[in-house]
Amino acid sequence: MRVWAIANQKGGVGKTTTSVSLAGLLADAGKRVLMVDLDPHGSLTSYFGQDPDTLEHSAYELFLHQGIVPEGLPRQLLLPTSHERIALLPASTALATLERQSPGQNGMGLVIAKSLAQLWNEFDYALIDSPPLLGILMVNALAASQQLVIPVQTEFLAVKGLERMVNTLTMINRSRKQALPYTIVPTLFDRRTQASLSTLKYLREHYSAALWQAFIPIDTRLRDASRVGVTPSQNDPGSRGVIAYRALLKHLLSNQPASHVA
Repeated sequence: MRVWAIANQKGGVGKTTTSVSLAGLLADAGKRVLMVDLDPHGSLTSYFGQDPDTLEHSAYELFLHQGIVPEGLPRQLLLPTSHERIALLPASTALATLERQSPGQNGMGLVIAKSLAQLWNEFDYALIDSPPLLGILMVNALAASQQLVIPVQTEFLAVKGLERMVNTLTMINRSRKQALPYTIVPTLFDRRTQASLSTLKYLREHYSAALWQAFIPIDTRLRDASRVGVTPSQNDPGSRGVIAYRALLKHLLSNQPASHVA
């Protein structure tokens, strides 16, 4: 299994859309994909028609055992999606309570890594949709991952979120055996606006080493796919957004660490 986290310390930058788009393209190519929703807002869970406010079973249950993951529990929590090769480990709003429950409990930062270990041979990829706040859930996502994707909306305020995310990654890497490689992905690009143009220029000047040099354009077809609960490539494989995500996926696969190349 290859594990990718999609994260940024700012909301509204396209994390869920990026997660679903990449997962859909991997599944279209015959890969078995697990999607993990660690955001208490549950956007990914809602995308596939589940209600994070009323779900009886969710990823929250993985954190209720003092850092130990009972055998078989992760598999019991999985839900089907609109794509036959994609399974969902859903979020519930109860995840928001973990921060005040977890202080002093050892091993809480590795719960997702331990959960994925139980599913290692059942999936080719796991994509983790992370919350926009630094806390136990983001730490879990980063600790479990082999590669990080950082979507950045092409507007100035999103750059501040990127700066915080890179600082967080520097901190996390101090406790990892190997630094976590990351790719910055410009999203919601609108070439008609000065904000998009100037932000993309800034990213290319200041983050070129980790930046995917293309961008994900604004595309209403991506929103249309979320409305009907299917992956963007299921909804319209020829849309501008899907074409861009297909190019991004090719880039990510070609730049994986050698031991993780598909």
